[in-house]
Amino acid sequence: MKKIVAYRQLLNVEKTVSLKELKTIYRNSMKECHPDKFHDDAVGLAAAEEQSKAVIEAYHHLVSINAETIEQGRDEYNETINTATITDYRYENIRLLVEFSNGSKYEYISVPKATYIKMVNADSPGRFAKRHIFTAFPYRKVSNQE
Repeated sequence: MKKIVAYRQLLNVEKTVSLKELKTIYRNSMKECHPDKFHDDAVGLAAAEEQSKAVIEAYHHLVSINAETIEQGRDEYNETINTATITDYRYENIRLLVEFSNGSKYEYISVPKATYIKMVNADSPGRFAKRHIFTAFPYRKVSNQE
């Protein structure tokens, strides 16, 4: 959640921001820090490149967890968690990445380590995840490239 809060602070948006507002804020932020504005200033160029990378990362992450995005993918998500089996999972830094047999990958945010350990030790990790993780934690669909 710290990462999400940092992203919201970077773009100066609230939790309830709409996708349209988020896109406008993103575009305005990119105009301010775009590296092309600093072609004669090497120090400014380096800082602008770092800032623009941070803005892009924040924007893409916030779009992926936005309520509108989640709602658009709700049917696909429900189909995945109800019919596909877990093929792989990985826990890193309070984030649980789950891969499903249909090729989908979802990242669950703020999953306590104790919950992950219970899932690993459960007789059926898939059943445990359906009951205690899939509907209880914020999630986002991640691409196959991540």
